[in-house]
Amino acid sequence: MKRIVIFASGSGSNAENIIRYFEKAADIKVVHLLCNNPKAKVFDRCDRLNIDASLIDKESFAVDDTVLHFLQEEADFIVLAGFLWKIPEKIVHAFPNKILNIHPALLPKYGGKGMYGKHVHKAVKMHRELETGITVHYVNEKYDEGAIIFQAKVDLLASDTPETIAEKVHALEYLHFPKVIGDTIRTYGKG
Repeated sequence: MKRIVIFASGSGSNAENIIRYFEKAADIKVVHLLCNNPKAKVFDRCDRLNIDASLIDKESFAVDDTVLHFLQEEADFIVLAGFLWKIPEKIVHAFPNKILNIHPALLPKYGGKGMYGKHVHKAVKMHRELETGITVHYVNEKYDEGAIIFQAKVDLLASDTPETIAEKVHALEYLHFPKVIGDTIRTYGKG
């Protein structure tokens, strides 16, 4: 059984989608969620879904080894689902090619520090892109620069707004992210 720990910072819709996707899987299980925002709605989702969730702070995450030790005990893979902090190098090195993230654009476009959520969709609109999409990638020491695992595209209309772009991208996230996670973990186990 491969164990996933999810990191999230916000409402947790992607986290819930991932948790539900693996509920009946025999070989992969979401065992815990870590969140850096005490007011995040993802805690309510975890309560409803009977998933253990913990609040983390910068000290335990990046300064001392509290989160690292927890992950080494509890996780085989880490999935970032709307998590806004950069992953410390010590965690990246402890989980090489075992930390997956989803980015709401077609990397390498519109990636990097500060490029998340509505900021990405506004940039896509401002540049009059004809398409956008999602990128699932491994996490390395730099924002959004890890090796790409999967991309999916959606066409855009001139009439699209950042809000409608977000809706189209969310639909791709919900459709593809859990399956890509499962396929990646299962393939990794064979390698």
